[in-house]
Amino acid sequence: MGRIGISCLFPASWHFSISPVGCPRILNTNLRQIIVVSILAAAVSLLYFSVVIIRNKYGRLSRDKKFQKYLARVTDIEATDTNNPNVNYGIVVDCGSSGSRIFVYCWPRHNGNPHDLLDIRQMRDKNRKPVVMKIKPGISEFATSPEKVSDYISPLLNFAAEHVPRAKHKETPLYILCTAGMRILPESQQKAILEDLLTDIPVHFDFLFSDSHAEVISGKQEGVYAWIGINFVLGRFEHIEDDDEAVVEVNIPGSESSEAILRKRTAGILDMGGVSTQIAYEVPKTVSFASSQQEEVAKNLLAEFNLGCDVHQTEHVYRVYVATFLGFGGNAARQRYEDRLFASTVQKNRLLGKQTGLTPDAPYLDPCLPLDIKDEIQQNGQTLYLRGTGDFDLCRETIQPFMNKTNETQTSLNGVYQPPIHFQNSEFYGFSEFYYCTEDVLRMGGDYNAAAFTRAAKDYCATKWSILRERFDRGLYASHADLHRLKYQCFKSAWMFEVFHRGFSFPVNYRSLKTALQVYDKEVQWTLGAILYRTRFLPLRWVLRINKVKVPLMARGPWCVRACADPEMLIVCKEEFAALSLARKRSAKTEERPLPEPRGQMGDLPGAERPSGGNTTARKVPPIPTLSGSLMASACDLLLLAEPIDLLHFLCP
Repeated sequence: MGRIGISCLFPASWHFSISPVGCPRILNTNLRQIIVVSILAAAVSLLYFSVVIIRNKYGRLSRDKKFQKYLARVTDIEATDTNNPNVNYGIVVDCGSSGSRIFVYCWPRHNGNPHDLLDIRQMRDKNRKPVVMKIKPGISEFATSPEKVSDYISPLLNFAAEHVPRAKHKETPLYILCTAGMRILPESQQKAILEDLLTDIPVHFDFLFSDSHAEVISGKQEGVYAWIGINFVLGRFEHIEDDDEAVVEVNIPGSESSEAILRKRTAGILDMGGVSTQIAYEVPKTVSFASSQQEEVAKNLLAEFNLGCDVHQTEHVYRVYVATFLGFGGNAARQRYEDRLFASTVQKNRLLGKQTGLTPDAPYLDPCLPLDIKDEIQQNGQTLYLRGTGDFDLCRETIQPFMNKTNETQTSLNGVYQPPIHFQNSEFYGFSEFYYCTEDVLRMGGDYNAAAFTRAAKDYCATKWSILRERFDRGLYASHADLHRLKYQCFKSAWMFEVFHRGFSFPVNYRSLKTALQVYDKEVQWTLGAILYRTRFLPLRWVLRINKVKVPLMARGPWCVRACADPEMLIVCKEEFAALSLARKRSAKTEERPLPEPRGQMGDLPGAERPSGGNTTARKVPPIPTLSGSLMASACDLLLLAEPIDLLHFLCP
């Protein structure tokens, strides 16, 4: 009887053989060989998969830990512990065009690491609900009666005051930021409204509220705040921990070093509302311009800012492109389309003697409406009758001129400058209409695929309106999809496609767009980015304590003088945080000097303003010894850039 011998180039002690003893005699030699080989193959496979599973388990644990950390920022359902003295609070009022909303945020004590940002999240009440309240109308409705604005906004502030512990009011910053509705008002009316807020609110509330805390922010600022909020929730401002994390090489704006650094890749955002469309993304590389005119335009679209608490550290310096396009929202685009369609049809009828669209029996055939649907456009007492033909490709072709694209390179909608996007190493999130167009009716929200989206849009457009109505009545579409959505879904799908691919020049094979209504199942407001940016210097308090940096007290009484690393600079803090004055000493002499200009420019983003309030000239102080230490040098620089009342509380307690 033969033996089956199997050996490998292993140590001699590992040699083994298998005898047929114990095996049924009915098994021939070939079959026994197959069985043995199969057993060995199974053993090797088991060993391999065990290694893979163990590796994935620990890798997944690491990723899950970080995921849960980011998820907690927006889905933390635990009530905020208002009895914890280490919890801090911040308030942002979003004064929009249709109403005003107040958001209360909170964060634990900073860990003292100057490289980490504050861990800010929404405050939750005892019922675990976000502390948010909305009132109507918009604040711009009080343009002609600004003296009523404080009374209008008081319910919001009373709501916040009830939730923030009373002992924390004096150290809780309050920001009232006005957007679209206020932007269209004359500057005099804007100023009157803000003046009423700045005058009356401090009388009735103890929140930290300085002159720079109430303002009308630009569309650029709002876009930057939205970009900051989304990327904070996604954890893109954290340090690189895993080798499999997406990274990008960044040339730090304003850095003297030409070497690029590696850090986490941030996500861009696309937001198409009813009136406007906005795009915002990081520009990691230094950009070049085709002309001086283009460079001048680019300066208004690029924002450079530091989210870190130390201006000498560059790891949190970002260069972000933000562009807002009025008239390119879904509803505004349809209105522009109908206006041109009406005007051109009336003109053709007049020139050619036709009656197209003037009666229901001879309607204008609109490729951007679902098949066989009937619609009307009414202008100046005239009615233009439409009937849909549901031709998605023809609709796209018809609306392409509305992109106003030019032949110039590095331009987007309306010929506006757009820095290059590295499509192979980028990620974008599409909100509002980008999500509604893909999900409400087509039910394909999430990862965007241009080919699949085009097929679905074509099928929808070419489907008879009667069938679409039947599906709607059967509840086959999203619960919040209404007949208005169904009627204009074909047009908006074509518009979204053209804006994304033709307007912003994303290739049709781009696979890194995620359309979303929320991030981690929660809506992320631009107000989160606003509080993150405006409180970015607050960690200095804990950084100084952890690093045991002691600030020498040079005077007693209502004023205290603190020395900085810069021998030419003093910080003078008044009790009750009433004013900030910066003094410059000149040798051993004492004289009055004007305040120095802020170091480093932050574009038109808030926080770059000079300290408001107090004297504009230095107080007379005696010569003082200097203090070494980069942290104190940073503190001096930061005081020149930040809102003073916040920093006075945290740096001069």
